[in-house]
Amino acid sequence: MTTQTHPVDHELVEAAADVARTRCRGDNHTMAAAARARDGRIVTAVNAYHFTGGPCAELVAIGAAAAQGAHELDTIVAVGDRERGVVPPCGRCRQVLLDYFPALRVIVGGGDRLRAVPVAELLPETYVWADHQLDAG
Repeated sequence: MTTQTHPVDHELVEAAADVARTRCRGDNHTMAAAARARDGRIVTAVNAYHFTGGPCAELVAIGAAAAQGAHELDTIVAVGDRERGVVPPCGRCRQVLLDYFPALRVIVGGGDRLRAVPVAELLPETYVWADHQLDAG
């Protein structure tokens, strides 16, 4: 698979980094995400860690965007607290992001190696949930 790269949305990375610096405190909130909606808005969120499992920052960002009426996202990035920088999405988030927004770009990498790639490229041999649903006809 050839990796397609797109321009990196540095404003989005900085928005997530700012939330990680100012809102992530203690063990409950350790990751921040920022997503750019199709209309240009930036939606931010933090994870909700719990030992029983909890939503990652990217998944919280999907819900926060929907709550604000931003149902189409173009790009997303997650940043760790304590200046850990950009953190790639976990497997569950990759699948959810692909299923919700098949054309989404995800910012990954670190330092001067940041790049924005299509979410499908983060999942080789991709399973697309919608492709496997029975027709309701």
